[in-house]
Amino acid sequence: MKKFHVKHLTVYKMEKYDVIIAGGGHAGIEAALATARMGLKTALVTLKKETIGKMSCNPAIGGLAKGHLVREIDALGGEMGKIIDATGIHFKMLNKSKGPAVWSPRAQADRNAYMLEAQRRVFAQENLFVIAGSVSGLKTENGAVSAAVLEDGSSIPCRALILTCGTFLNGCIHIGLNNLASGRAGEQAVKGLTENLVDLGFATGRLKTGTPPRIHIGSIDFDQVEEQKPDDPPVPFSFETKEIQREQLSCFITYTNPQTHEFLKSGLDRSPIYTGTITGIGPRYCPSIEDKVVRFADKDRHQIFLEPEGFNDPEVYVNGFSTSLPADVQEKAIRTVTGLENAQILRLGYAVEYDFFPSYQLHTTLETKLVGNLYFAGQINGTSGYEEAAAQGLMAGINAAQKLLSRPQIILDRSEAYIGVLIDDLINKTILEPYRMFTSRAEFRLLLRHDNADLRLMDTGRQVGLLSAETHARMIQRRTEIVELTEKVMTRSVSPEIFNAFPNGKSNSEIKQTTPLRQLLKRPEVKLENFLSLLSEDGETPYQSATLTEVEFVLKYDGFLKRQQELVDKFKRMENTPIPEWIDYFTITSLSAESQEKLAQIKPVSLGQAARISGVRQSDLAILMVYVEKAHKQRGGVSRETVSG
Repeated sequence: MKKFHVKHLTVYKMEKYDVIIAGGGHAGIEAALATARMGLKTALVTLKKETIGKMSCNPAIGGLAKGHLVREIDALGGEMGKIIDATGIHFKMLNKSKGPAVWSPRAQADRNAYMLEAQRRVFAQENLFVIAGSVSGLKTENGAVSAAVLEDGSSIPCRALILTCGTFLNGCIHIGLNNLASGRAGEQAVKGLTENLVDLGFATGRLKTGTPPRIHIGSIDFDQVEEQKPDDPPVPFSFETKEIQREQLSCFITYTNPQTHEFLKSGLDRSPIYTGTITGIGPRYCPSIEDKVVRFADKDRHQIFLEPEGFNDPEVYVNGFSTSLPADVQEKAIRTVTGLENAQILRLGYAVEYDFFPSYQLHTTLETKLVGNLYFAGQINGTSGYEEAAAQGLMAGINAAQKLLSRPQIILDRSEAYIGVLIDDLINKTILEPYRMFTSRAEFRLLLRHDNADLRLMDTGRQVGLLSAETHARMIQRRTEIVELTEKVMTRSVSPEIFNAFPNGKSNSEIKQTTPLRQLLKRPEVKLENFLSLLSEDGETPYQSATLTEVEFVLKYDGFLKRQQELVDKFKRMENTPIPEWIDYFTITSLSAESQEKLAQIKPVSLGQAARISGVRQSDLAILMVYVEKAHKQRGGVSRETVSG
């Protein structure tokens, strides 16, 4: 068995690295593995090597739209999907009652197993060195990063630096009116880095997130709560995972009640949120339980999910009960919840406040505009969630490596991936609260399904060297199968005798004359799998289930997909109309003052990007289009090395 070696700060800090990653969370893991696998000498600097891959909040991966991100990370050659497949204990496909475009995989993880699996992959990676410590600053030379400065004052020379600091930048934990400097329970905050970046000219802000209490599994009355069984069979995240064979556990649902709400309200005078102790803005879509009670006073109950944290872990995550109220209030309130009357709290809920850097300060590659070869990824950019962080870490790692290797930057646009939507939103929208991905944020979501991420992105993963030839070949084979099966379906017809023999669910489904199969498949109750024998001379059905799903979806939603593709084509035309980098927006006096300010701040590279910037009016966009067209004619075209940022 290979012996893993973890390099320590005092031994290796004087070496020079191609890339240094600050932070060992989900963003840092993806960034470090990507740069190391792309052939660059990489150092991962983290406070504690033992907490690399630790799931600070909910021990779950995926969810609505987040599952799409994980599948895309996997298709590009990232690790998150593989790690959760190896350690998941409760897999569920969400939104199955709706259309396939918004189906999203989610899985509870064995928290400790997930962390250890992530560490195993990090420690085994060639070109990757783990250094215990924290980055508290950086050095620059000729406008680019030259070294990372550590908390002891020493520095490590590097060619690129990726900051994935999570909630650790001047992190402060709040429980009631008590607070302490910490980025995560039991771990120190990172000091000095924010101040160093501000000195370099960066703007910063303050955000807040939180976590619920954990309770002992033995203190739950399971007769009083609703069981949620996992999917059988579970659907893997990674395209490389053939099947999930791990034992699966159930989760459970319960509810708060008016008595719970009264106890919660009784502690508001000691709440750091309501007393003004916390100034950072929290996540709109994941509010604390006390915030829910105040904001939704008309609701007499709120749903609570009880999620086990592992096979051999007594802790249960009380999802939906995030709070920073004092300990006595947390204990009283949680024991009024049905089934939790005897709840034993193992860890209190808390809020954590931390620094972030508004992401308009980044190029689309996630490289900062102020300092060359400096990249930000994860919560430092104002996002929330493991999946959003991992996606940014992967793209920052890829682009840092591509730049150092003198290769083209990799930019995914909104029509190609949810990752493209995520980064585009960060660059062009004003982030005032922690950003979370939703399917509704993707205007081309019919084309961006979780199950076709391989078809969309594996060519890119292979191109940059993160995807194996074997995995890429399987995707090429699936593409071939899709074309072959589609051609067969388009040329086959079905007789009434054959079709009417199938139990299609509705009496009015019967046909009276031979009908093209492609027409029948537009009916929601008709499934392609029922007609596979008609598509093969020997009656064999060699097609993968994923191939059947793809072909059936495209045929059923053909009209919608064509209209969406037309919108994509229009979007591409706007994206491919570059804006000259020498334009001074303040000299275009017909633009509104707000548009001038936002355009000058973000410096869009195309008309498409300009159209998505918060505060840029449609009337101003029309003015800009005319101005750009004149600029093209006057200067004989516009050139940029890339239309990316």
